[in-house]
Amino acid sequence: MENQNQERIFTPEELEVKRQEMLKYYQDSMPYLKAQFEHEEMLFKIDEVRFKRTAVQVQYATLMNQVENGPEGEEDNEPYPFPQNQESNLEQEPAARKLKKQ
Repeated sequence: MENQNQERIFTPEELEVKRQEMLKYYQDSMPYLKAQFEHEEMLFKIDEVRFKRTAVQVQYATLMNQVENGPEGEEDNEPYPFPQNQESNLEQEPAARKLKKQ
């Protein structure tokens, strides 16, 4: 039956009736759509404010951490400690590896 409705050719008068029905449907739906839009907009604003609040809290926590511990990299004023025998470690050949028997 659906195929018969889709293949049907409407007369100009029937098309005008269908257009009027569609227009009435959309006009009747408008208050609900406006209410939904306002609802979604309010939810968005709430999420935006929550995000900003969280970002400020993270920045504050980072600032307090820096005040307590000093900025990163300034805790130790000495460079990264390398092994004392660095040259001798590079010259040594790696030990031979043995295969496991199965």
